[in-house]
Amino acid sequence: MAPPAHHHAADAPHDHEAHPRVPAAGAVRDAREQLGAAAVHGHPDVGHTEHETHGAHGGQGGPARPDAHAGHDAHAGHAGHGEAMFARPFWVSLFLTLPVLLYAEHIQMLLGYSAPAFPGSRWLEPVLSSAIYWYGGWVFLSGAASELRARQPGMMTLVALAISTAYVYSLAVTFGLVAGMPFYWELATLVTIMLLGHWLEMRAVGSAQSALGELAKLLPDTAERVVNDAPGRTERVPIADLRAGDLVLVRPGARVPADGAVEDGRSQVDESLLTGESRPVNKDVGDEVIAGAVNATGSLRVRVTRIGEATALAGIMRLVAEAQTGRTRAQALADRAAAWLTLVAVGVALLALVGWTLARGFDDYTLERVVTTLVVACPHALGLAIPLVIAISTTLSARNGILVRDRLALERARELDAVVFDKTGTLTRGEQGLVDVAAGGEPDEARALALAAAVEGDSEHPLARALVAAARERGATVPPADGFEALPGRGVQARVDGRLFQVGGPALLEQADLTVPPRLAERARTWCERGQTAVYLTEIAPPSRSGRVLAAFALADVIRPESREAVATLQRQGVRVAMLTGDSDAVARRVAAELGIDEVFAQVLPQHKSEKIRELQGRGRRVAMVGDGVNDAPALAQADVGVAIGAGTDVARASAGIVLVRNDPRDVAGIIRLSRATYRKMVQNLAWAVGYNVIALPLAAGAFAWAGIVLPAWAGAVLMSASTIIVAINAQTLRGLRLRAADGDLPLPAVASQLPAA
Repeated sequence: MAPPAHHHAADAPHDHEAHPRVPAAGAVRDAREQLGAAAVHGHPDVGHTEHETHGAHGGQGGPARPDAHAGHDAHAGHAGHGEAMFARPFWVSLFLTLPVLLYAEHIQMLLGYSAPAFPGSRWLEPVLSSAIYWYGGWVFLSGAASELRARQPGMMTLVALAISTAYVYSLAVTFGLVAGMPFYWELATLVTIMLLGHWLEMRAVGSAQSALGELAKLLPDTAERVVNDAPGRTERVPIADLRAGDLVLVRPGARVPADGAVEDGRSQVDESLLTGESRPVNKDVGDEVIAGAVNATGSLRVRVTRIGEATALAGIMRLVAEAQTGRTRAQALADRAAAWLTLVAVGVALLALVGWTLARGFDDYTLERVVTTLVVACPHALGLAIPLVIAISTTLSARNGILVRDRLALERARELDAVVFDKTGTLTRGEQGLVDVAAGGEPDEARALALAAAVEGDSEHPLARALVAAARERGATVPPADGFEALPGRGVQARVDGRLFQVGGPALLEQADLTVPPRLAERARTWCERGQTAVYLTEIAPPSRSGRVLAAFALADVIRPESREAVATLQRQGVRVAMLTGDSDAVARRVAAELGIDEVFAQVLPQHKSEKIRELQGRGRRVAMVGDGVNDAPALAQADVGVAIGAGTDVARASAGIVLVRNDPRDVAGIIRLSRATYRKMVQNLAWAVGYNVIALPLAAGAFAWAGIVLPAWAGAVLMSASTIIVAINAQTLRGLRLRAADGDLPLPAVASQLPAA
C-alpha cells in the first residue's frame, strides 16, 4: 500500500532566485562626503568620533568620517568644531571670568565686599574681558562670519551680535565715550556659559554619533596571511594588502580582517555588533564570516572573498552614515522654525532697543535687554532637537541589526496599521527540517532517527541533510554506515551493523511492495494534509529481499519559533498581520491559524504580490511589506514601508527602505517601536524648544518689567544652555529603548512540536 505522501526526490519549488550582491563600492568615501555636507543640510556628523589608528586602512572599510562637526541650519556655525574646540576655551574663559566677577561693581555691591585694589586694577576687567571676548568668543565670531558669508544667519550670528554689542559698549564706557555702567562681567559669564553649553552639546552629539566610530574600530590593523597557502607559514600584513583569494589565519580572540568563507577549522564567532545576534554563531567549513567579527574558541583559516569597501562592514557603515544625514519631515519643520526664530530674535531685539531707548534713553539697562533678547532667542535647542534624536535612533537600530536606508521609511513606520509577511524564508526558515517522527515500535523514534541519519550521511539531498541535522540537534548517536548507494528516483540505502536499511519516499515502498503499518499510514495522511513530505525508514532482509517499514519522518519548511512572538507583538501594537504565499489556500490557512495571522493571501504568484499590497492600501491601510528582497521587490517598493529581512551580510537591498540583518521577524515590531519612540522624542524636543522661546523672549525683552519681572543677561545665557542640555538629555533617554525580546525570553520548542509550513 502506498500512502498519500510526497516523493522523496521532489521538493516544493521555491520561487526565489539568487539575489546578486551589490558591492558597497565607495561606501566610506560616500559616507564622508555626505556627512561632510551635513552643515549645508542641517545635520550633525561624526567628525569627533575619529578612530585614528585606522587611518591606514584605505579601502578596507575604514571609518566613514568627515573632517569636521557640521551643524544644523540654525547651528551651521559649528562646522569644524568638536569637543576640544569648546572645552579648552571654556576652561580658559572660566579661569579669566573669576577675577572679572570678583572685581565687578555689581557683584561687590550685591555681596557687600570690596575687592583689593592695586596699581592698574581698574584695567583688570577690560583686559581680561578682552581676552575672553577674542579667545573664548572667537568660535562664535568666526561661526557668525561663516553664516553671513553663506547668507544663512543663525545661532552663531545671534551670539556674536550679543557679545560684540556688550563688548563694544563696555569699551565705550571705559574710555568715556558714553555714560553708563560697563558690561564686562555679563560679557564674561555669557561667553563662558555659552562655551559650556556648546561643550556639553558636543559631548552629547559625539556620544550619540558613535556608531561609525565603533564600527571602524571593529577592523584590525593587520592580518595573519598564510604564505602560499602553506599550513605552517604565515606573515603579518596590513589589511590594506589583502586581496580576494588570500588565505588568512584567524586565531582565538582575534577579529576577522575581511569577509570570507571558512576553509579549515571550527569555532564560534561573535557577530553581535554587526548583526545584533547576542549569542556566538557556530562556524564550520564553508560558512561565511564577516569582517570585524570576533573569533571566540578555535582557529579558523578563512579564504578572503571581499575586501575594502565591498565588505559587509563597509556597507553597514554607509547605511548608518546615510541614515544619520537623512532628512525627515520633522527636521524640515525644525529648520524652517529655526530660520524664522533667527529673524524674530533680531526683530524683537530691535524693538527692545527702540522701545527702551525711547522710554529711558540708551543706557546699560537698554543694552542688557537687547543682549539678553539675542541670547535667549538663539535657536540652539531647536536646531539640536531633531538631529540628536536621529543620531541616537540610527545608532540604536544599527546595534540591533536594523539598518535604515531611508529615514522617511522609518518615520512612516509609526503610522503602520498592517504588516504583510512573505511566508517562505520570512515566517518560515526557507529550508527543509524535521517536524515529526513516528516509529512502528522497535526501534523507537530516537533510534530510528539515528539509523536514518546514518543511511543518509553521504547524501547531498536537502531532505537527507535535514535528517542528519535533526539527529545532530537532538544529540543522537549516529552509528557508522558503509555500502552507501543512491537509488535513483526512490531514495538511498546503506548497511549499519551488517543490516541493510533504506530511506525514501512512496516510490521506494512501491518498488519493494512494502505495506505501511496502519498507525504510520494514518500519521502520513495527516502530514500530507498539512503539505509535509513523508520519508520512510525500511529494513531489507536478504536473500529474500523482504522488508518492513520501521518509521516515518515528516519534513517541511519549518515555521520559525520566533514568528509566533512576532505576530503577537505586532497585534498588541494594534497592527493587522497578513501573509502572502504561493501555497494552496488550505495549507496557508492552517499555518495562519497556528500563528494567529489575521488575513491570508494564498496562491499568489510573485508578480502579483504588489497587487495585494495595493488592495490593502485601497482599504485605507498603511502597509509594510516584509520579504527577502529578491522576488519581492515590486511589493517592497509598492508598500508604504518596505522591509528586507534576513539580509545577513548583504546589506544592499535596493528595493527596501529598511534592512534587517537577522532572519528574525520580531525585529519588524522593533521597527515600529523605534519609529514611534523616535517621533515622540522629536515632538517633545520641538515642543520644549518652541515653548521655551515663547516664554523667554518676552521676559528677555522686558515686556514684564512693569511687574518687576526682568531676565538678566547671565540668566538668559543659563536658560539658553539649559534648554539645549534638556533637549540633549531627553534625546539620550532613547538609549534605554528595548527594540526586541532578548534571545532567552522566547522558549524554543522541540523540533517535533514545531508546526511546519507547506
